[in-house]
Amino acid sequence: MDEHSQLLALYDQHQRIGLEIPGVRKEITPHVMRFIRPAPGMNFVSCAWLDEVNADAVIQEQVDYFLQFDQPFTWQLMQHDHPDDLARRLLVHGFSADDDPSALMLLDMQDCPADLLRPVSSEIHQITEPEQLDEVVAVEEQVWGGSFAWLKQRLGSHLAIPDYLSVYVAYVDGQPASTAWTYFPPNNPFASLFGGATVPGQRKSGLYTALLAQRVQEARQRGRRFLTVGCNPNSRPIVAQHGFQFLAYLYDYEYQRHVKF
Repeated sequence: MDEHSQLLALYDQHQRIGLEIPGVRKEITPHVMRFIRPAPGMNFVSCAWLDEVNADAVIQEQVDYFLQFDQPFTWQLMQHDHPDDLARRLLVHGFSADDDPSALMLLDMQDCPADLLRPVSSEIHQITEPEQLDEVVAVEEQVWGGSFAWLKQRLGSHLAIPDYLSVYVAYVDGQPASTAWTYFPPNNPFASLFGGATVPGQRKSGLYTALLAQRVQEARQRGRRFLTVGCNPNSRPIVAQHGFQFLAYLYDYEYQRHVKF
C-alpha cells in the first residue's frame, strides 16, 4: 500500500468509522455508519460497506430509516468508496448531486513547515464565551450573505464541551475581519479545520494564513498528528503552499424527495 492509500485508510479509520461527535448518536449497522443529530440538525451516513449486489437495497433502507426523523440528511461520499458507481445509485434513489465538492487536504504534523510555527503577529483572539460568537456570525454573514444565526447556537453548544472546539477571530483596527475554528474529536489523532472566512475588504492581507498558523500551533501543542481541512478553489492553493497535501474529494449527497422540513 502506497503512502496516499495509507493516509486514506487512516482517515477512514479515525474520521469516518471511529469518529465520535459529542451529543450526536452514532449507529453502526452491518452496511453503514450513520449519525443522528438532535433536531433540526443534518443527519448523515459517514461511510458504507457496499457492493454491486447490495448497494441499492442498503441505500433504500437508509432513506426509509432517515425519513422517520423529518430532518434533512446526507450521504458522505469519497472517491474510493464502493461500488464505483455509488454516486449514480444515490441519484437514482433521490439524492442530489454535490456540484461543489470539498477538496480534502491533509497536513502531517511531523512534516509541518517552519513558517506555520512562527509567532503570529496578527491580532487574533480565541472565543471562549457564547456571546462572543456574534462576531463570528457577523463575519460569516458579510462573506456569504444570508443569516448565520444558527451558527451561534451550534458553535455555542460545542464550546460547552471541554477541549472539543477552538474558535478564533482576527481583528483589523479593532473590528472582526476573519474567523476560523478547529474541532478536536475525542480519542483521535486528527483535528479538523473549519471556517477560514475573511470579509471582502481584508482579503489577501494574510489573515487566512495567520489563522491557519494559530490553529496548527494549537493542534501541535495538543499532540494531534494530522490536520484536515475541506477547501474550495480559493483556499486550496493557500494550504497547499503550507504543506497540506490533497487526500480526496469529499461529496455530500443530500436527499431531496418526500422530505418535509
